[in-house]
Amino acid sequence: MALSRSIDELEILLRARYSVIYIVSWEESRVEDALAQIARRREKRVMLWSVARGLYPYTALAETSRRVDTRTTDPNSALDAVYENMENAVYVFRDLHAFWSDPGVVRRVRELAVALKNSYKTLVIIGPTLQLPLELQKEVVVVEFDMPNRQELGELLERTVQEVSESTGHMIEVTDSARRRILDAASGLTIGEAENVLARTLVMSGGLSEADLPIILSEKEQAIRKSGLLEYYHPNAGLRDVGGLDILKEWLVKRGAAFLDDARDFGLPAPRGILLIGVQGCGKSLVAKAVASLWEFPLLRLDVGRLFGSLVGTSEENVRNAIRTAESVAPAVLWIDEIDKSFGNGSGSGGDGGTTARVLATLLTWMQEKTAPVFVVATANSVDQLPPELLRRGRLDETFFVDLPDPRERAEIFQIHLTRRSRDPRRFDLSSLANRSEGFSGAEIEQCVIDALFEAYSRRQDLSTELIETACANMIPLSHMMREPIDRLRKWADGRARTASSLNEPAAHDTGLIARN
Repeated sequence: MALSRSIDELEILLRARYSVIYIVSWEESRVEDALAQIARRREKRVMLWSVARGLYPYTALAETSRRVDTRTTDPNSALDAVYENMENAVYVFRDLHAFWSDPGVVRRVRELAVALKNSYKTLVIIGPTLQLPLELQKEVVVVEFDMPNRQELGELLERTVQEVSESTGHMIEVTDSARRRILDAASGLTIGEAENVLARTLVMSGGLSEADLPIILSEKEQAIRKSGLLEYYHPNAGLRDVGGLDILKEWLVKRGAAFLDDARDFGLPAPRGILLIGVQGCGKSLVAKAVASLWEFPLLRLDVGRLFGSLVGTSEENVRNAIRTAESVAPAVLWIDEIDKSFGNGSGSGGDGGTTARVLATLLTWMQEKTAPVFVVATANSVDQLPPELLRRGRLDETFFVDLPDPRERAEIFQIHLTRRSRDPRRFDLSSLANRSEGFSGAEIEQCVIDALFEAYSRRQDLSTELIETACANMIPLSHMMREPIDRLRKWADGRARTASSLNEPAAHDTGLIARN
C-alpha cells in the first residue's frame, strides 16, 4: 500500500521525537494500524487506551480481545502510567478530548509534553474533531489524517470482490470502466463506510457495475447529512432543461472532460468553478443542478446561515468542517446560492466583530489553494454587495453574466415547460408566446404556463396558446419593476463578465431596457 501524505507526516514526527500528537480522524482502527506499521519500523510497541478498557497493547486482533485494565480506565491514572512506564512506545489515547474539562488531565498532558521530549515515548491523541484547550495549543502538533486514497479503496474493492466470489462460488467481474466509476463514487468514504456499501451493493445486485453507482452515492449522502452544514441535492435537471445560455453550456461540456484521467495526464488542472451574475429567475440556480447532472457529481449546497455560531471561533470552525466534508466526497459540485447576500460587504468590519470577514477569508483562501476536485458554482443577483475578492482570477475559472432571455430562448423555455407538463409544444404558437413575453425571466415564463394551467383546469378545457398569452398579459415582470437596477447590472457586466448566451435581441425592449451585448 502506498503511503499517504498523513502517514509520511506521522513517521517524520515520530522520528523527530515530537512528544504529543493530536490526530483528527473518524477512523481509529485505520490510524492505529498506520501507527503500528511506523512503530514496527522503529522497533517500538503501540499501547492503546480508552475509558472503557484502560491501557492495553495493540495487536492486529486487538478489537477481538475484551481485556480491561481497571487500574488505568481513569485518564489521570493512564497518563501517570505513561510517565512511569520505562518502555519506549507509542501511547494512543482515544477520545481524550472528552476529558479536557478536568484540570488534572490538562495539567498531566502539559507536563508529559515536556517530560517525553527526553525519551523515545510519544503520546498520540485520536479524536473525530479538533478540540484543544488553550493551555495545550503550543505543546501539541495537529495532524488531519487523510481519507482513504484511491489505491486503498482499489485494494478494498478487489478484496471484497474476491471474498464474495469465494463465498458464493460465483466469479464477479468488474470492468475497468466500472472500476474507475466505482472508485470515483467511493472517494471520500471511510474504509468502514466503503466496505459496508460495497458489500451491500454486491448483496443487492449480485455484482458491481456502473448501474450500481446510486447505491454507493447514497452512502455519501448519509455522510453529508450527518455534517449538518451542507445539503445534498439530487440533481433533477440536466442541460436540456436549461433554456438558452448556449455559450455557458458549451463551456461546461468542455470543462467536464477535464476531470478525466486522460486530462490530468495531459496536464490539465481540475476546473475550479464559476460565478453566475444576472437577473433573478433566469436560471442561475438551475445551472448548478444541471452541472451536477451533466458530470454525474454529488451536488452540495452550502447553507451559509448554518455556518454562523454564537460562540467565538465556532463560525470559522464550521466553514472548515464544511470544506472538509465537501473535499471528502469529491469530485463534487459545491453550490453557494446568492453569495452576494451571504457575504455582502464581508470584507468590511461590519457589526459582527469581523466574523463574516473571517469566514469569507477562509472560504476564499480554500478556493484559491484547493487541490480537491470540488467545482464551485456561486450565484449572485447584484454586484453592489458582491465581495470584490471573489472576482479575482485563480479562485474561479470564469464569471458569466446571465441576462433576460431573448425571443429564441423564450420560445425554448416555453417548449421546456410545456413538455415537462406533458403537453406537445408543436400544438402551441411558440413564436407568438415569445413575443408576448418580452422582458420575462425564465421563472416568470414558467409561472405563466402554470397560471394558464390553473385557468384551463377551472374551465375544464385543455391548455392553449390563448390562455398562456392571457397569463402573460396579466403578469408584470420583474424587468418592469426593477428596470434601473437591471440596467446598472448590464452596464457593469459589459466588459467585466462573459455573456452566457450568443444570441441577443436586435433592439432595445419596449420596456426601456437596453439590449444585452
